[in-house]
Amino acid sequence: MSARSHDHDSHDHGSFRGYVTGFVLSVILTAIPFAVVMGGGFDSRALTALVVIGCAIVQVLVHMVYFLHMNSHSEEGWTLISTLFTVVIVVIMIAGSLWVMFHLNTNMMPQMNHDLLPSGVQS
Repeated sequence: MSARSHDHDSHDHGSFRGYVTGFVLSVILTAIPFAVVMGGGFDSRALTALVVIGCAIVQVLVHMVYFLHMNSHSEEGWTLISTLFTVVIVVIMIAGSLWVMFHLNTNMMPQMNHDLLPSGVQS
């Protein structure tokens, strides 16, 4: 009988090579946005934001695959369901936070006439 129990044979706990690959990819995906932002970014702010957000999304996927060992075979689909639930909750939290921050000035100071303020003062 092998040193590993039968309960753990079906689960991949990773290898040294897998952890090193994940680490290297994480470092690269951190260095790219850092270099872009520290270099002044691109001419378009939207392109800079897309590069940073894109690297962040790819880095989340790298962490899920290489460090959390999430794949289509693990735990009969419960991992996928819990991941989708987490994504939905995070999207709701981010969207709600952005909505609150966008409307915060108007909601906190309703007595002010924001249309009369000079264009440099409005946010």
